[in-house]
Amino acid sequence: MKILAVAEQRDNKLKKTAFEVTRAARTIADQLSAEVVALVIGENTQSVAGALGGYGANRVVVVDNPRLKLYSTTGYAKVVAEVAKKEQASIVMFAATAMGKDCAPRVAVKLDAGLAADCTALKVSGGDILAMRPLYAGKVTAEIRITSPTKVFTLRPNVFSAGTPSASTTTAEKVEILMSDSDFGTSVKEVTQSSGRIDVAEADIIVTGGRGLKGPENFKMIEELAAAFGGAVGASRAVVDAGWRPHDEQVGQTGKTVSPNLYVAVAVSGAIQHLAGMSSSKYIVAINKDKEAPIFQIASYGIVGDAFEVVPALTQEVKKLLGK
Repeated sequence: MKILAVAEQRDNKLKKTAFEVTRAARTIADQLSAEVVALVIGENTQSVAGALGGYGANRVVVVDNPRLKLYSTTGYAKVVAEVAKKEQASIVMFAATAMGKDCAPRVAVKLDAGLAADCTALKVSGGDILAMRPLYAGKVTAEIRITSPTKVFTLRPNVFSAGTPSASTTTAEKVEILMSDSDFGTSVKEVTQSSGRIDVAEADIIVTGGRGLKGPENFKMIEELAAAFGGAVGASRAVVDAGWRPHDEQVGQTGKTVSPNLYVAVAVSGAIQHLAGMSSSKYIVAINKDKEAPIFQIASYGIVGDAFEVVPALTQEVKKLLGK
């Protein structure tokens, strides 16, 4: 039996989720007496791919192609499916990132496989894998057993620990997958990347601002608190809909699902759609002047007060504690 762990990279650097998925695959493989094969797709990634051996990969394979430097829905789906067939992998694991959520269903169709998405836990029972995932905006947790011979899972980022890597590395093996123009549904003309921002989906600390901040100019204090923590800036749907912040910062049912160690919600009321995206955070701190705000029902710690007074004071204290 083989487990194929799809490891994401950006700019020839493995993402944190690559290590999480590989470690999760290793944990399951140990219980099933299976082999873990990690897959890295891109251009010139062979030098960094070997590090996955330290996280439990028995083998690391690389599909290297200039046209795969940037993510392509159809191109990546073909590569993952073809490698899974070549390796005769009966289990394929992705991170439930934007890429994983987009690619995994296509791969599942190509492999005639069942799919369990956004899993928050995996366990082996009776020689089979049981996946746990939240449903109905996090109100219940479902236990899913995939009955098809081939199974695909996406794992929620920051939930599965990558742990400490061992000293071992694995030499990456190049695998050739023939690609044609028909394998690429779009042609990339230009790429514009923001610099210096941490992706909320992978951040350990997130500071999110809500509509109670009254305007985009007041997000500066959210940015300052996030910078003091060394974390990412998040935003509620109302804020994004108003055009105050970009969509890639949106946390919630129609945005990104996050599981940081610390989530600070500032002037966020806590609508059910927002809670669905962040309720799995380890510690939640809510700052809101409305003591009846729903966010306080799930908060680990709550501060009832004016965000314009609380946040600057909190920022200064965090800087003092962290020596910034």
